Amino acid sequence: MNVGKICQCRPVTVRAQDPLTTVARLMREEHVGYLVVVAPEPAGELLRPIGVLTDRDIVVTVVAKETDPRALTAGDIMNTQPVTIGESDSIGNALQLMRRMGIRRLPVVGRTGALVGVLSLDDVIDALAGEIASVAGAIRNERNIEGVLRA
Repeated sequence: MNVGKICQCRPVTVRAQDPLTTVARLMREEHVGYLVVVAPEPAGELLRPIGVLTDRDIVVTVVAKETDPRALTAGDIMNTQPVTIGESDSIGNALQLMRRMGIRRLPVVGRTGALVGVLSLDDVIDALAGEIASVAGAIRNERNIEGVLRA
């Protein structure tokens, strides 16, 4: 199974120039703690991830330092080197990358580098739980069929 099949295909995005107070409000309204900062491609509607921003970034970088959030933009505190993964990459590759980088979410990009979604550990757990349920169902069916055939 590949990342593109299980990722959230409607990621919440912001622009680097968006005011931080607007960004924080969006996080609250959308019930998310992770945003992808995007820039439009010259061709038009495609968005390229240029950074990521978490609620933790806001707390550690702004609140804990008692900085005025009204004076900042998303671009001022975003991580400018987002780790991304391709939509055709495997879940195993995504997990290895997440573990190596110590992160729980990855922007998912298409062949052209445009944002197509966000993969979270929750998405991976849901997919793996489904696979495990299929294995359990196969074992259960094997027992049932054998019971019928040998009765």
